[in-house]
Amino acid sequence: MEDTLELNLPVQEEAPKRSKARANDRPLLKELGILGIKIAIIAALFAFVFTFIYGFNSVRDADMAPMVKDGDITMFFRLDKDYVIGDLAVVDFQGEHQVRRVIAKAGDVVDITDDGLKVNGALLQELDIYQKTRRYEGGVSFPLTVGEGQVFVLGDARENATDSRIYGPVNTKDTLGTVITVIRQRHF
Repeated sequence: MEDTLELNLPVQEEAPKRSKARANDRPLLKELGILGIKIAIIAALFAFVFTFIYGFNSVRDADMAPMVKDGDITMFFRLDKDYVIGDLAVVDFQGEHQVRRVIAKAGDVVDITDDGLKVNGALLQELDIYQKTRRYEGGVSFPLTVGEGQVFVLGDARENATDSRIYGPVNTKDTLGTVITVIRQRHF
């Protein structure tokens, strides 16, 4: 007799083959429902992002020319209200959104003299500003100290801009945010 060693190993059954048609087993309405849910989630995410984090503003004045022109669209970041000098801020003035340049922050002294715009006693040298900065009759009195939690803003088109020379420093909590991009609508 021949000695043979017999192993009793468990026999593996073949795994059932996944049917390629499995995805096709779902009814069409169920698939459309899932697609609708995905679209709704994406739409809700976009609505959240562009309601609470970012915003868009259509510029309706020429007070920031040539940097931002009438008809341009600005995108701003709502969560950044810690402005630095030179930032563009979206300001709400009498229900209208304006884009203005931050010239001075809390504690700074702003003065407009015959020599020009002075911040903390130093004449401000601004690139890309082509008009002289002048006081407005009936505007705020200078020299002016910017209060805590405020910024002093000016339009780049200094001769006719409606800005802090008229309505004074702006509370940062009343601003909408910092401009992060300008989308040129015309005059390419």
